[in-house]
Formats: sequence, C-alpha cells, structure tokens
Amino acid sequence: MKKIPACLLILAASVAILFAGCRHLPPSKPSSEWTEQEARGAVVYKNYCAKCHYANNIYDLHGPGLQALYKQKYMPSGAPANDTRITQIIIHGRAMMPPTQLDDAQLADLLAYLKTL
Repeated sequence: MKKIPACLLILAASVAILFAGCRHLPPSKPSSEWTEQEARGAVVYKNYCAKCHYANNIYDLHGPGLQALYKQKYMPSGAPANDTRITQIIIHGRAMMPPTQLDDAQLADLLAYLKTL
C-alpha cells in the first residue's frame, strides 16, 4: 500500500474545512414580488444602510452583509435574528454602527424589506 504524502493530507483537510465553512443561503425575494411596504423599506435601506451593509451577500462592507438575515437563527454578532433585537441595533447602534434616526413607519418598512433578503 502506498503512503500518502503529508502535504496532500494537509491540503485535503484544508479543502474539507474550507467547504465545511461555506454555507448556502436562501436567495432574496425578487424585487418584482415585493409588497409596497417592502419596496418602501428598500428605499429606507438604500438611504440609511447601503453605505455600510451589502444586502445580497454575507460579506463585510463596513458592517456585515445582510443576506438571509431573518432566515437564520442568529445574526453574525451572535444575537438573535428577530424584530426586537434588530430594531434595537438599528435605533441604538452597536459597536461601530451609529444609531439610525427613523420614524415608526420607516422602521416598519425597513424591517419588512430586511425580511426579503
């Protein structure tokens, strides 16, 4: 029986770890299917959030990407992905994220939009 070189074993283990870390997230709801509230929320997102957060992937811009934010149990920070926690973060800020001044209608619209991601 042939011995497998150690470097090949390390390479195979590295590739396995890399692919284990990959996660396939559900796609965002197409904009053609948005409700009026979700469309308004997309405008709020564009005006207040897009400069720091990608909507349709998980990569960091200045803050974490928001793809599938509500489709996971926890946010990248480890906090629960629910309306209460997300609202607190939006309104009060967190770490480097500043507080965001939104009225109740804007906040509701933004949350509706974030659920489409």
